Amino acid sequence: MRWRLIAWVSLGVNIVLAAAWVFSARNFSAKYAAATAVPSRPPVVQTKTNFITRRQLFTWRDVESGDYGTYVSNLRDIGCPEQTIRDIIIAEVNAAYAQKRATELVTADQQWWRSEPDPAVVQAAAEKIRALELERRGLLTSLLGTNWETGDVVSLPRPSRPGVALDGPVLGSLSPETKQAIEDVSLKSEDRLEAYLSAQRRAGNEPDPVAVAKLRQQTRDDLARVLSPPQLEEFLLRYSQNANDLRTEFGQLKYFNQTPDEFRAVFRATDTIDQRIQLLADATDPSSVGQRKALEDQRENAIKTALGPRRYAEYQRLHDPVYRDAVAAAEQAGTPDAADAIYAVAVAAQDEQNRIQSDTNLTAEQKSIEMKRLELQQLQANTAVTGGDLPPEPPSPPTTPPPRKVYVLGPGDSPETIGLMYGLPASAIRAANPNINFSRLKPGTPIVIPPSPLSPQPSP
Repeated sequence: MRWRLIAWVSLGVNIVLAAAWVFSARNFSAKYAAATAVPSRPPVVQTKTNFITRRQLFTWRDVESGDYGTYVSNLRDIGCPEQTIRDIIIAEVNAAYAQKRATELVTADQQWWRSEPDPAVVQAAAEKIRALELERRGLLTSLLGTNWETGDVVSLPRPSRPGVALDGPVLGSLSPETKQAIEDVSLKSEDRLEAYLSAQRRAGNEPDPVAVAKLRQQTRDDLARVLSPPQLEEFLLRYSQNANDLRTEFGQLKYFNQTPDEFRAVFRATDTIDQRIQLLADATDPSSVGQRKALEDQRENAIKTALGPRRYAEYQRLHDPVYRDAVAAAEQAGTPDAADAIYAVAVAAQDEQNRIQSDTNLTAEQKSIEMKRLELQQLQANTAVTGGDLPPEPPSPPTTPPPRKVYVLGPGDSPETIGLMYGLPASAIRAANPNINFSRLKPGTPIVIPPSPLSPQPSP
């Protein structure tokens, strides 16, 4: 059976080849007959003419130029309308200066490690912006004339929803396509968060921190598909919620003054831990509560490792408001190294205040006097450790003389008898009454009795 099938296939192939040969032979005969039937023509003498053809097609590469003046001339040479030339040149110049602002301008946002903007950086950025704007306008005026603004159809971007600032040495050098992708991710992230918050408000519910944390994680995942790890870290250091929380934490310490390296090290050490803590925000079961406590302890150890022993000790002390006040007093006095001494004085004064307040043997008036005395002593101690001038001693209160005792002279009285009555020598009686003639005493004469040296004296 198999040999029969092979025979039939072979026969079919031969038939097709034979038909193709017959068909091609007929076409060749027809073409040969037509060719032999055309009469011959005398040779035609061709005359060569010299002329220049202008190329009608060109590429944009033929027009563009690195020099703006040449670029404008090329556009005019190809007959480009003036309005179009203005639009193209304005767009090109604006794009160039947008890139200059993104890469040359140092803004406060780029100093992501600072809790408060540096006033000097803010001022320098404003001056740089003004200088670049004057330079941009001057260039456009030189290229397009003084009335170029009347044709400013394509100007600086004016988005209805301004996105994040992508400037600085890392984010500023990104390609326009990457910047646009980041803007798209940021806007979508805002829309997702706003949609969730609006739904919660309509339902009368508070936002769930865990749900918000998951939305933020989704944004991170989207950014990770666009940015390299160093670029993503730069973006997170500037705009992530964890970085904002860390800036707030450092800002409450006021005087820690973290460096960029310290902030970056702490962020790297705590970012992942913070994300895990946020996913346990509302958990109340014992297992989750224990896990959250373990993560918080892990976070504190991570900060300690990132900062090192000395800086971590300062970080810990600045959590005490008494120590922050001591640092403020030392800096105000111009002696920042005296902060520890001022802090020691404050701690001792606090202990003494607690003792005075708890002393049941003191009246309210006595406690007030003791507190005033302690306040003066603390001021004197702080002045001493900062090298200042001690405040003058308060003036002593005036002493009130004791009331005078007067004895009315009776019959037979004399300085000697009066002295015996009051335990005083006669000479003291005479000295206290220099205007009285004791040799001519008369009954009814008032005699001043001086204080006895043995009687207790009033305290000053």
